[in-house]
Amino acid sequence: MKLFNVGFGNFVSEERVISILNIDSAPIKRLIRLAKESGNLIDASCGRKTQSVIIMNSDHVVLSALTAENLVNKISRSDIELTF
Repeated sequence: MKLFNVGFGNFVSEERVISILNIDSAPIKRLIRLAKESGNLIDASCGRKTQSVIIMNSDHVVLSALTAENLVNKISRSDIELTF
């Protein structure tokens, strides 16, 4: 299982990521609201301003304080591999 850092010591499985999006648009904000209502929202921003949203294949939505570009760079150079 390859993990990458989404900020502040929080990690997400690289294989489960569908997309990484900026938070600027109304449809993304609606997606966050719906995920919160359904209990599928994971806030990994640690109280900081949310910069990006990670959509997982498990229907979970992860909020991150890192920019989408920064997260994509982390995935492309991710070398943390854990086996469970």
